[in-house]
Amino acid sequence: MATVIIVDDSLFMRSVLKDILLDLGHSVIAEAENGYDAVLKYAHFRPDLITMDINMPKMDGLEAVKKIVELDPKANILMCSALGQQEAIIQAFKAGAKDFIVKPFEMERVVNAVTKMLDN
Repeated sequence: MATVIIVDDSLFMRSVLKDILLDLGHSVIAEAENGYDAVLKYAHFRPDLITMDINMPKMDGLEAVKKIVELDPKANILMCSALGQQEAIIQAFKAGAKDFIVKPFEMERVVNAVTKMLDN
């Protein structure tokens, strides 16, 4: 069982991801609705995995990824983006994200991405 922080400004998206992760047997130890809170919660909890939306208020996901990787270069960050954000996804990988999933989520893709990241 892994510890996870879910970051998305949409309560609905956080809920969908949380249900999938709980079904996989993982523990969702915190949620954040912006990048600023995500960085603070990552620093405090040091989870095994963090899911990160790209477009959020206060601090976007790309900036949050950069700050989290500064704190922990081995952070397992799974980006979540809507279709049509290919450039943002490329920037996320450059910043240190390990994988991405596209909204709306396909459960199988989420399961595969999470399992692959936690097995490494």
